[in-house]
Amino acid sequence: MNVQSGAVDVSLEALKGLLARIFETNGCSSPTAAILADNCAAAEAAGSLGHGVFRVDGYVSSLRSGWVDGAAVPEVRVKGAGYVFVDAKNGFAQAALHAGRDVFVQRIRETGIAILSIRGSHHLAALWPDVTPFAEEGLVAISMVNSFGCSIPMGAKEPLLGTNPLAFAAPIKGAAPLVFDFATTSMANGDVQLAAREGRMLPPGMGVDSNGEPTTDPKKILNGGALVPFGGHKGSAISVMIELMVAGLTGGKFSSEVDWSAHPGAQTPHTGQIIIGIDPSFSEPGGFSSRSSQLIGILREAGMESYPGMRRWRSRGKTHVSISPAILEKLAGYTKEPK
Repeated sequence: MNVQSGAVDVSLEALKGLLARIFETNGCSSPTAAILADNCAAAEAAGSLGHGVFRVDGYVSSLRSGWVDGAAVPEVRVKGAGYVFVDAKNGFAQAALHAGRDVFVQRIRETGIAILSIRGSHHLAALWPDVTPFAEEGLVAISMVNSFGCSIPMGAKEPLLGTNPLAFAAPIKGAAPLVFDFATTSMANGDVQLAAREGRMLPPGMGVDSNGEPTTDPKKILNGGALVPFGGHKGSAISVMIELMVAGLTGGKFSSEVDWSAHPGAQTPHTGQIIIGIDPSFSEPGGFSSRSSQLIGILREAGMESYPGMRRWRSRGKTHVSISPAILEKLAGYTKEPK
């Protein structure tokens, strides 16, 4: 580790090891701890700071509160030629995805399209790490997750929806996959928390306070206020669709049904996730990747030097990240057994 400009240069491998120890110490099984550590470290390296080490506080407090079972063993069931169901058993969604992934990919390859439905899971991370690996295998993937009630749908007076992110990944011949991952709210809840922690105001139009009045103060949004959907009625409709697709197809909770009041400190939404996988070779062998490459060429000719997912793709070569000494000290404290 080298201290530079007040930050500490940490290797990604060292960071993964530290994060894995934190998760194990606080109740995760070794496999789940490794999965979460990889996820957080990848987000930190990619500059997705709202889903990197920043999220460790939420993971640890949720584990210590008894709200989530870090040692849960997911149950995988195949319910049809193109339908794989995973009961996360109140564990983390990433572990459930890992458990069902092989049979899910097999079904995609066999049928051309399949769905992975995860119920009773906790997801506090970015969605792009979930879908990117499918694109690396030549598949198209779409994922949706609902959250906890923190967003007011268009025309409503209460925060009934979650941030409800949507992610998409597709292979591009000879180039980085096209990947996007965004909340259907005006901004991600994690970014609001970061702004509150750093004492920054938000741009107008992000959320409302406890009285339903527009505010740029992130603390007022977090303390009794709410985010609003992006794009008015359009974002609101997409968010409602995600609620129905996720909670409806998995049989899990709607965002408004998440109640962690009996578990002080809990921060992980206990809802569900779906992933739709498509094998484009069923349409025309080799045709999709060529067409995708053609589209990127058209975009570049129009002046787009980059496209969604490229910045994160470039970060894959990073071996180190810079973290403040104060955060490292806090992380180290989480490796001690809770009293």
